[in-house]
Amino acid sequence: MSSAERGSHHQVVAVLLSLVHCVQCMARSQLAPNQFMRKFCIYIPNQTDRLEMPSSVTLSMFVKMANYTILFLFSLIFLSSSHASVQDFCVADLIGPDSPAGYFCKNPAKVTVSDFVYSGLAKAGNTTNIIQAAVTPAFVAQFPGVNGLGLSLARLDLAPGGVIPFHTHPGASEVLIVLRGYITAGFVSSANSVYVKTLKKGDVMVFPQGLLHFQVNAAKIHAKAIVSFSSASPGLQILDFALFANDLPSSLVGKTTFLDPAQIKKLKGVLGGTG
Repeated sequence: MSSAERGSHHQVVAVLLSLVHCVQCMARSQLAPNQFMRKFCIYIPNQTDRLEMPSSVTLSMFVKMANYTILFLFSLIFLSSSHASVQDFCVADLIGPDSPAGYFCKNPAKVTVSDFVYSGLAKAGNTTNIIQAAVTPAFVAQFPGVNGLGLSLARLDLAPGGVIPFHTHPGASEVLIVLRGYITAGFVSSANSVYVKTLKKGDVMVFPQGLLHFQVNAAKIHAKAIVSFSSASPGLQILDFALFANDLPSSLVGKTTFLDPAQIKKLKGVLGGTG
């Protein structure tokens, strides 16, 4: 191999080492690729970085190999970047089935402004029930325009003595803002730490995704709040109903909750459970 070819080899190696170094810098920086590309990552190879190539490798072969390597490195960069949606919206086609990925998109030609407007939260919910409270949802099933947007809403109405029992939203975090009255709200962390606060009008509280939480009317007047979720379908599981509103055998309920049979029978009777 001539000295000119060897010099060209070293130049290409220097470029490759610089690219590898930049990829390593990007990984260490924990920045998104589009953010990282706005910064400069300069690398100057030293003598120990030189790669001696076998004399049987021609310059054209080496350049071709370098091109493939460069293409591979840049493919890694761009494939690892987040892909922004190229679709403005995906109004739910409620005729089709729901899935973990959401509903299918409604034909854009059939989308109207009504799909992006929901008036259901204007009216108070019916609180004449066992919990003396009502939740009026504006989830994707009621508000098709939120499909795919990662958000939804609900209205809480609590009569005096009303309570939203311990429950969890497996698919979303929740933010609550009090519009009227006083609400004692709280959640329990996975470490069993309890966070409780009595909120007044204008106060906001956040409930992290998946954690058990509750809301209780803390005054002798009706309370009202709006909650938002980080999912169009946040999901809901109420602890009391999960234990006592189904046919889970009372013997198993007793063993897992340490409640006596009389208490279990009473709660199952109140909530409609059997077994």
